[in-house]
Amino acid sequence: MAEPARTDAPAALLPAVVAALEEDIVLGQLHPRERLIEEELAARFGATRHTIRQALAELERMGLIERIPNRGALVKAYSLAEVEQLYALRGLLETQAAQQIPLPLAAGALETLREVQARHDAAVESGDPRAAFRANIAFHRALFLGCGNVFLAGVIEDLALRAHGIRFASLAEPQRLAQARAEHHAILAALESGDRAALVRLCGEHLLPSKEAYLRAQGRFLA
Repeated sequence: MAEPARTDAPAALLPAVVAALEEDIVLGQLHPRERLIEEELAARFGATRHTIRQALAELERMGLIERIPNRGALVKAYSLAEVEQLYALRGLLETQAAQQIPLPLAAGALETLREVQARHDAAVESGDPRAAFRANIAFHRALFLGCGNVFLAGVIEDLALRAHGIRFASLAEPQRLAQARAEHHAILAALESGDRAALVRLCGEHLLPSKEAYLRAQGRFLA
């Protein structure tokens, strides 16, 4: 994402700052336990300290950073146990949602998912991980809303948000983006054919590479 331009309307700048920092965390530009210094961020974005503090508060609410007394704001770091627990819960809920999606998926819903995936395909082809990240969010949001349970879909999206800081070790890798793209197309095929077993299996397996990549990278960034 291009840096947001300086503006006299902090309310307009705030979401752009949040989105840019979110993407920096997801794509590994900011690493676990790295400090976010208000003065540096204000200079980078041409924002007031007040706007930066609001952005950090929103990132903390999203579970991407933590603010520690006498240390300031740091990118959220997860222990081995926390990663295992988060992904166990995500796997449980996402496979449960896959069990509830009506199959074969209605033509209109399937077309919506294909349109979203076309954006993901284009981002992968052009080597744009930020665009791929945003399209990936849209794909999974549309997929799990298909289960018909807005509360389940909402919890799934919230947990995916909390996992953003774990995904940095895989999302910036071209081969992982290509793998995710292939997995999305396999999910679309299962939705179209009505293959419930394949859909549930694919939704569970789709989570594993980012968790495994984070655990491999943990020694580098969290030592």
